[in-house]
Amino acid sequence: MKRLALFASGSGTNVENIARYFDGHAEISVELILCNNPSAGVIERANRLGIPLRLFDQQQFRSGEVLSWLQEARIDWVILAGFLWLVPKELVEAFPNRILNIHPALLPSYGGKGMYGDRVHEAVVAANETQSGITIHLVNEHYDEGNIVFQASFPIEPGDTAAEVAYKCHELEYKHYPAVIEEAVLKGI
Repeated sequence: MKRLALFASGSGTNVENIARYFDGHAEISVELILCNNPSAGVIERANRLGIPLRLFDQQQFRSGEVLSWLQEARIDWVILAGFLWLVPKELVEAFPNRILNIHPALLPSYGGKGMYGDRVHEAVVAANETQSGITIHLVNEHYDEGNIVFQASFPIEPGDTAAEVAYKCHELEYKHYPAVIEEAVLKGI
């Protein structure tokens, strides 16, 4: 059984979608949810899903304490699902090619520090882009620069708002992220 840990900073819709996808899976299980935001909606979702949750702060993340939790839980893969902090080098090195992230744009465009959530969608609309999408990528020591594993796109219609672009992105995230995780974990990258 391959054991996943999911990291989130916000509402946790992707966390819930991933957890439900792997519920009862023969080879993959979600063992732990980690969150850096004590008021995040993902906390309630974790409780409802019955998955253990650990809250942590910047010091615990940087000092290696969070890495120790992952090792104690025998985690095989780390999945970022709306997690906003840069992953420390030690954590990246402990899980080589086994940390995935999802970004709400077609990288390398609209990535980097500070480019997340509505900020990305607003920038895409402001630039009059004709398409956007999602990128699932491996995590390295830099924001949104790891090797791309998967991309899916959608057209932006004239007059689409940032909220409409966000909705289209979320639909692609929910459809593709669990399946890409499954393929990466079972077949390798």
